[in-house]
Amino acid sequence: MTKDTNKPLFRDLKADEIDCRVGTIRANGLSLLLYKDSRVDQNILDETFGAFNWQRRHSRDNANCEVGVWDSEKQQWIWKEDTGTESNTEKEKGIASDSFKRACFNWGIGRELYTAPFIWIPNTKCTIEEKNGKYVCNDKFEVEKIIIKDKRITCLSITNKSRKSERVFVYSEVELNDK
Repeated sequence: MTKDTNKPLFRDLKADEIDCRVGTIRANGLSLLLYKDSRVDQNILDETFGAFNWQRRHSRDNANCEVGVWDSEKQQWIWKEDTGTESNTEKEKGIASDSFKRACFNWGIGRELYTAPFIWIPNTKCTIEEKNGKYVCNDKFEVEKIIIKDKRITCLSITNKSRKSERVFVYSEVELNDK
């Protein structure tokens, strides 16, 4: 582990490591949420510490996950833990994955996602349908570009892959501060 407490332990997430999920859908548009999957966490832990210098363990039927990192200076494992919730699709796998991702957030992996702006996609830039009294959207969105400074998202663009990668959202902290 690093001695410099002012320097983040983990690198910033890259655009292709961040996924978009539809949050709320209304007739006039939808909101998007940014997230990372557990493979990203595993890759960053391997990259930062090496495959043999971190570990995870689950308890309470996978609801809790502890992620441990070997501290060679202290000659001991340092652990961070969190609890997950089950997913809508694969209950057991989902809860294990969620608890692992949350424990990794505790370490600081991807914590910059908490600084994401509110992402609203108007209905003119996505396909919203009404089915059985509910609004649905099957479009696929992806992070085109992201700039992170001091663990904060300062610029972000998102495209709609279902519309030939049309750019549908742009955020720039610089532009907001210049006005």
